[in-house]
Amino acid sequence: MITRNQFSLRGASLSSATWYLTVALGWPLIAYGAWRTVTSSGLMFTPAFVVVATMAVLLELLPLVQGRGHDPQGVVMSTSFSMAVLFVWGLFPAVVVIAVAALVADVRVGKQWWKTIFNPAQYALSIAAAYPVTTLDEQASLAHALPGVQLHDLGWMALAWCVYFAVNLGLVAGVLAWSAPFQEILRDDFWHYAAMSLAVFALSPLVAALVPHAGALIPLLLVPLLLIYYTAETSLQREHAAGHDALTGLPNRATLRFEVDEALAGYHRAGVPFGLMLIDLDDFKTVNDTLGHQVGDALLAEISGRLASSLRPGDLVARLGGDEFAVLVHDADLTEVRRVAERLRDGVGSTVALESMSLDVRMSIGIAGCPEDGTDGAVLLRHADVAMYRAKHERTGVEVYAAEHDDNSMARLALLSDLRRALAVEDQLELYYQPKVTPSGETLGVEALLRWQHPEHGLVLPDDFVPLAERSGVMPALSARVIGLALRQVARWRAAGVDVQMAVNVAPTDFAGDDLPRVVARELAAAAVPADRLRLEITERVMTNRTEHSARTLDRLRGMGVTISLDDFGTGYSSLLRLNTIPVDEIKIDRAFVARLGEGPQAAGIVRTMIALAHGIGVPAVAEGVETDLQLQMLRTMGCDGLQGYRIARPLPVEQATAWLTERATAAASLAG
Repeated sequence: MITRNQFSLRGASLSSATWYLTVALGWPLIAYGAWRTVTSSGLMFTPAFVVVATMAVLLELLPLVQGRGHDPQGVVMSTSFSMAVLFVWGLFPAVVVIAVAALVADVRVGKQWWKTIFNPAQYALSIAAAYPVTTLDEQASLAHALPGVQLHDLGWMALAWCVYFAVNLGLVAGVLAWSAPFQEILRDDFWHYAAMSLAVFALSPLVAALVPHAGALIPLLLVPLLLIYYTAETSLQREHAAGHDALTGLPNRATLRFEVDEALAGYHRAGVPFGLMLIDLDDFKTVNDTLGHQVGDALLAEISGRLASSLRPGDLVARLGGDEFAVLVHDADLTEVRRVAERLRDGVGSTVALESMSLDVRMSIGIAGCPEDGTDGAVLLRHADVAMYRAKHERTGVEVYAAEHDDNSMARLALLSDLRRALAVEDQLELYYQPKVTPSGETLGVEALLRWQHPEHGLVLPDDFVPLAERSGVMPALSARVIGLALRQVARWRAAGVDVQMAVNVAPTDFAGDDLPRVVARELAAAAVPADRLRLEITERVMTNRTEHSARTLDRLRGMGVTISLDDFGTGYSSLLRLNTIPVDEIKIDRAFVARLGEGPQAAGIVRTMIALAHGIGVPAVAEGVETDLQLQMLRTMGCDGLQGYRIARPLPVEQATAWLTERATAAASLAG
């Protein structure tokens, strides 16, 4: 289990008290035991003692079973040899042997300093606690070793095991009480740990019995012990594989669920908050489709390593599948979790060099916090998922869960139900129209922008309901309504002598089936409007999803005479890769680039390059979001073909749009006359 706090010797606590008391008693005992061993008047069964002591140290370096409970080292076979030393030669050599074995093993694996100091002391005290039981028969020492093992000796030996086990478990639970309550650590996988310890202890009478009569045979015990070890290792590897991802080596979804449940248990017990992040790589499918799965796998492995190395100590990163990862942030409120998320986004989401190429990796991160966003694992995962898709849709990088953005919240479900009803009536959905002009001011056309006059909430903007429609299957019906309304307005303007091209936005979900060309053909026929008066605006998401199917749909539309505009150009992954395969009739430069035009030569150079690219493939470039005189003048100088934004005109309701268009048409006619 991953803990939320850190061990500290400062202040009064059960953990610090256990550590100080154990070290204060244990290390003097070790030192005294070493002095008594060195100054002993004799040593019976010297070769056997050397063999048993050596095997105790060596087997401490080779854990038999990685502990499933509180002890991360698990059960080691060396305990049986240390207990055998206690039975045959007494307390002091047993204390020295088990302390040396523990110290060598801890130093070898690089355990934290406080564990390296604590472990030899607690083993020494556990051995010392078991020693009085061994004196029930006769008191053994180096010079007066146990001459042999009789059947009745098994009773006091078993009692000594129990005392050793109980003291050892109590000391470990006490020092680990900083991570969980003392009683919980005692109960943590108790029966499994007890059973494995008993299996190890059961070898100690056999070792003790061999010492006086067949000490030379003791090394042969290594054969079955090593077989048991490698069998256990194989089992552990399978258990590890079941809880970890094969490609990246990170914990998988099952392990994440377990850790989230542990964190929730900690919250209910102590009120410690935590956060859960879901991370998705933007446009990863494009990398796989374009560069191949081998490069995609290498990218995932690289990102996994970066995520793991960028986390705080004690936090967890897991791979859930595909390009989706999760991060569990312990002992943190939403402010701290967001800070961690932004650090991951900035540090991990950057350029990755793979196979002589550089990939610009961007991530979308959704955050849910306990208790603010839920106290149930499934709820937290779903809420983090909602926030992640919000971050992806809004291109913000990081989003914290908000109920108003949750399609499955009661408010959003009610709004979706209202939207379905709005599609069944005629008076709620209406269009506003934003003009597009040439640098000289001539009208190029208008873009239809949807507005919803909700009977209770008033004006609802597209950002509040279009994403909901896209994810709920309502979008095709909504797009059909918009196309129909827009073309009928074009027909009315044409009847009034104003001939203008109408641009309508269509979503990637509109390309999922084959209905879009049929809808367009039907509405064009119903309005009696030429097909070239309709321009459909698509985003690069259409070009990266279902590419072949989307290309066929666009070919059908263009074959009808409908023109295609690539909207929000420059904000996706595949602009240059797809332009040749899916031809368009116009490129619209995203407002994010236009807004930076006054910031310096680099920003201006990017926009100038986009305009040159459009001209290079033979299509006009239209700039969105033109709001200032400086932007207008710079775009004119760069040779931009079309301008749209508040500096030209705001989105206008039909009456104002009609007046605006009529005035421009009249002025143009006067100039022509």
